[in-house]
Amino acid sequence: MEGTKETSKNDFKKLLIVYGIIFAAFILIGFLVPDNPDDFGILTTIPAIFMIIFIFRTKRIVEGLTLATILCCIMVHKGSFIPAFADIAQVAMLREDTAFLIIVCGLMGSLVALIEKNGGGFAFGEFVASRVKSPKLALFGTMLCSALFSLDDYLSSLTSGIAMTPVNDRYKIPREMTAYVIDTTAAPVSVLNPISTWAVFIGSLMVANGIAEEGQQLPTYMATVPFNFYAVFALLIMILTVLGVIPKIGPMKGAYERVAAGGPLAPPDSEKIDIRSGKDSIVPENPKLRNFFAPILILIGAVAFFDFDMQKGIITAIFICFIYFVAQGMDPEEFADTVVEGLKNMVLPILLMILAFCFAEASQQVGFIDYVIDVAVRNITLPFLPVTVFLVFAATEFIMGINWGMYIIAIPIVAPITLALGGNIAVTVGAVAAAGVWGSHCCFYSDATILTSSSTGCNNFRHGITQIPYGVMAGVISAIGYIILGHVIY
Repeated sequence: MEGTKETSKNDFKKLLIVYGIIFAAFILIGFLVPDNPDDFGILTTIPAIFMIIFIFRTKRIVEGLTLATILCCIMVHKGSFIPAFADIAQVAMLREDTAFLIIVCGLMGSLVALIEKNGGGFAFGEFVASRVKSPKLALFGTMLCSALFSLDDYLSSLTSGIAMTPVNDRYKIPREMTAYVIDTTAAPVSVLNPISTWAVFIGSLMVANGIAEEGQQLPTYMATVPFNFYAVFALLIMILTVLGVIPKIGPMKGAYERVAAGGPLAPPDSEKIDIRSGKDSIVPENPKLRNFFAPILILIGAVAFFDFDMQKGIITAIFICFIYFVAQGMDPEEFADTVVEGLKNMVLPILLMILAFCFAEASQQVGFIDYVIDVAVRNITLPFLPVTVFLVFAATEFIMGINWGMYIIAIPIVAPITLALGGNIAVTVGAVAAAGVWGSHCCFYSDATILTSSSTGCNNFRHGITQIPYGVMAGVISAIGYIILGHVIY
């Protein structure tokens, strides 16, 4: 016991020294950089580089996002960095996106908890397990489940994760692989789906920026779909990986080796983000399959009824599910307790996304996006426009994790550049959409990574790091495709 205490004290001292050095370096950087952020130039990349190195070295994403935000504040506001940090936190909390995340993700957690509490998840797992007889079929079932709910990637990730993770666990499939299949199906299928929240959102942005006529946003958006190379190649590579044509590589291979050696299905620290709080599915006396499908179909119907508004849809679904489950004999107070429990299970995922918003806001203050875009487009030529757009916005999405906020920033920038150069707007917007999917897949703290990790009970750093090799593979092929496309059509 004494040895353990002594080790803990030594570890604590080491951490104090490390963080002391980090803050000393931050202060030094703050006083060495110019007073005007417009003069930072390449120095704007320092916080992003620090954050990436820190996360890769420590696997601590909360601390990495927080420290990188503080560094931005020190660079811009010098000695007043604490009030500046507080202001950024307040701005992030007051954002419409934050309110959306808290309501939608929180209540999606509640809906999942209600399904589990009433045996829907267990019944669905039994139903699928009785028909699936091999690991490959289990993974293809996971992919199909995720694709079926591609009305929205949040819905797809959470529903397929809660439904298929117990099934895949029976076949000793590492949680990292389950998360990879779900994540790589959810957003790509959603972005290719003409009746999804992605199509509605990006189509509306095209109307707002004058590149689609009012009422024609869906046909105009669909013209961009053939040029979303990453979505197509990511799906293809995932299918080939499940079939075994592409072998398990890098950290994913390590995950399979861990399980084969008798280790746990989930990587370390997964219980912190697990939407089930590390508990097994609740088995009621009479589990009913309808208690899985009915809430999901209610949610899909409500979202469609409110013109693909997930926020109104999930609130409506919770109200209707109250009637549905209480009519089966569920105590109203138990219903309320389960809703709260589901909300609590989503606290860490929501916190991670809010911190990502804070870092995005702080990065804008140091001029990171402006600098990257300025460098990229300074000497751009038309044949290289598609690949430049894809690479620049994929990188910014990977670093900043700003979710759909990237599209809000990117489309108003690329639209006039494309028109001025005489390019094809469908190609450019398709490349932007592809960049958003790549960045959200490979970013450790994007909504896609966090929600998939939560629903599958897989540490989000491990999910990200095991998915990156396959994402990079699809990204490189996509970039080559955009180079070829640019030189063929222009």
